[in-house]
Formats: sequence, structure tokens, C-alpha cells
Amino acid sequence: MNLKTDKRISIKIGSNVIAGKNGLPDLVLLQSITHQICQLQKDGCQVILVSSGAVAAGKSIIKPHKKADTVEQRQLLASVGQVKLIQTYTDLFEKEDQICAQVLVTKQDFKDRQHYRNMQNCLNALLQNGIIPIVNENDVVSVTELMFTDNDELAGLVSAMLNVNVLYVLTNVDGIYNDNPEKEQAEIISVYDDKHHDIEQLALREKSNFGRGGMITKCHTSQKVASLGIPVTITNGRIDNVLIRLESGEKLGTFFPPKKSTTNFKKWIAHSRGYTKGEVIVNEGARKMIMSNHASSILPVGIISLSGSFQKGDVIKILDEKENEIGLGMAKYNYKKARDLIGIKNQKPLIHYDHLYLHGQNNAKWSQ
Repeated sequence: MNLKTDKRISIKIGSNVIAGKNGLPDLVLLQSITHQICQLQKDGCQVILVSSGAVAAGKSIIKPHKKADTVEQRQLLASVGQVKLIQTYTDLFEKEDQICAQVLVTKQDFKDRQHYRNMQNCLNALLQNGIIPIVNENDVVSVTELMFTDNDELAGLVSAMLNVNVLYVLTNVDGIYNDNPEKEQAEIISVYDDKHHDIEQLALREKSNFGRGGMITKCHTSQKVASLGIPVTITNGRIDNVLIRLESGEKLGTFFPPKKSTTNFKKWIAHSRGYTKGEVIVNEGARKMIMSNHASSILPVGIISLSGSFQKGDVIKILDEKENEIGLGMAKYNYKKARDLIGIKNQKPLIHYDHLYLHGQNNAKWSQ
């Protein structure tokens, strides 16, 4: 292989890949994956592994009491299984003379900008010291609304945070199909194109593979990551030597081409939709200005109304007059001041263009 030195690769491996037919971790598969990761590391790549599997590992150790509810069972299996999972990875990487580290996160860790930066600094330090971070959701404390959609969403957030060169999503299917895979005419979509493929229609055709953590989630995450300038491939993690073959240029699975790159700050804002603290509705003139090729901020004169008790530094949604969401941005001051300035000319922007992310645009004019 002829790999780019210091190339950053993010790999997401799902529990449906890790678990064997008996539902327990497949050690042969994990050994193959860890060996390939170490080979990439030796060839000059920095690798981040986002791995599910704690619950599956927990099932290999204990059987929860029948009286425990679903949430309690998940917490119990995850708390016991995470130790088993990371120990398995540690043993496998040690055989390759490679150090790994455990990083457990929750959705809340991505909400606060300072927490985000602290996590970013830690992960960067691990990579710079040749250590492979193994990232997973902290299922012990992540329940209901605090949970990621699944680890695909987490992989997207981590990939954007670390400005990786590529994200590989390893699942138990060969890629995204243009129809139900059980049908003879179904074919894998080799290159996903927003103009020619409709995720929602694919979901209707392939119900068995869509849902929480299903292919529709993987598609949405892949689209968002690709829109930030990071190429994504969804493929079967059980393909022999899959990571080495992908890095050698072999076309496997479904590829999501990258758009033009955006700044790290905008990448954070782009993934902050679930953490917004308010909304601002802008008039048609303001909408046209910010959607144009000119770098434009959101000024009070262009605001029609706002809602939410947001403070300085909070992320807020931007809506047009028809209340369609057109972007996200970070507030420069709180809602009280913003409310008092609505419609007034010659005021400081509520959202500066450096802190503005627009849906449907690649935000290339602000890239660094």
C-alpha cells in the first residue's frame, strides 16, 4: 500500500458485525479487524475506532434478573460488558504491540463547546502519541433522550471533531441497495448521489434494515459527514481484509463523495441540531443574503421573531418566513437583548457568519 502519512481514518464497527451467530462477540472477526487497524497504523495512518458491542459482551458474562426492565437490563449488560469489550481489544492490540485507550462519551459531551474542546484535545493527544482511541457511548448513563440515535451518529460526530480524512462504517450488509436486497433485481448503490437517490424511498423498500441504528440512520449520518468534506463508505465488516482493501482503493459497498471542506467550528455547529436552545425567524431579504455567495451575518434588522431562552454561546435554529429550517448558528448575545433589537438597523449581528452553518450549502466560503 501507498498510504498518506498521518492520514486520519475513522472506523465504526457495529454490534451486528461484532456479534457472532450466538449473539456473543466474534473473537476471530475482532482479531482480524484489530490486525488490519495495526497494519494501517504501521503504514502511517492515525486510526480512531468507534465500537459498539458492550451489551453483547455483557451477555457473555451474566444473565439479568427477569424482573429488571429493559433500560435496567441494558445498563447492567453495558456496565459489565464494557469492561469485557475493552479488555478483549486490549489483549488483541497487545499481541500487535499496539496500545489502545477507552473513551466513553454521552450525547451531552457534544453539547457544551468547552466539553467538546476538552474531548477533542484528549483524542488528539492519544493519536499524536500513536495510541488508538476506542470510542463508545456510555450506555450506563445514556438512556432515552440522552442517547445517540446509535453509534453511527457518534462516529459522525467524532469524525467531524477530529477532521478525519475518511470514515468507514462497517455493518452486516454489503452496502445500500436500490431495492429490497431479497429481490433478484436489487443492486448495491456504488456511489450515493442526493440528486438521484432518495433515502426515504429506500427506507420504504427495505423496512427490515431500517430503524434505530438501521441503514436509514447510516445514510443520514453519511450524508451529513460527507457534506462536511469527509468521504464515507458503508460496507460489510465481514469482507475479508476489508479495511486494507478499502485503503488500497478497492471499491466496496456504498461511497458517499465529500463536499468541500468546512471549518472545525462549523462542523461542530452542523452536528448540534439536537442541542439547540432557541429559534430565530428571518425575513426573505435576510434569507437571500445568507444563502447567497456573499459572507453575510444574521442582523437584528432581518429578524422577524425569535423563541427560546438562549444565552450567549448557545446554538439556535434559523428558520425562514415559512418556518423551514435553513441553518444553525451560535448566538453572540442572549435572547433578551436579541428580542429588544428585532428589526432595528445598524446593530451587531446575532449570529456572525463565522458561526453560521447553512443546510444545503457546503459553506466553502468560510473554509480554512
